[in-house]
Amino acid sequence: TTTTTVSNNRSLTKTNKDKSNGGDAAADADVGYAEEEECDVEVWDTLSKNFKQVQTVLDHNRILIQQVNENHQSRTPDNLVKNVGLIREINRNISKVQFIYSDLSLNFSNTVNQRGRAK
Repeated sequence: TTTTTVSNNRSLTKTNKDKSNGGDAAADADVGYAEEEECDVEVWDTLSKNFKQVQTVLDHNRILIQQVNENHQSRTPDNLVKNVGLIREINRNISKVQFIYSDLSLNFSNTVNQRGRAK
């Protein structure tokens, strides 16, 4: 039995069951439940990884926005020119976040659909 801690202090327990159970219905149910829990751990790991990626990009954007604000307040021509590149980078980062969330949504939907078909 393996316990994995995921975000919000939740724990998921992954149990490895012997699949050679001789056709016992209760054991089959236990194996199915264990496989579902294993899938849950995989889903949580994927969600966690994607949310960490998004947070990293958003943290970087916060720094870029602060720099843009400082450059704007300085009103020096060189700093205002630098803002063009910084704002483009912020926009690219927003596109990255959009892509990560879109990909995450698609993967999550596919996982839910696969589970529905497996039952």
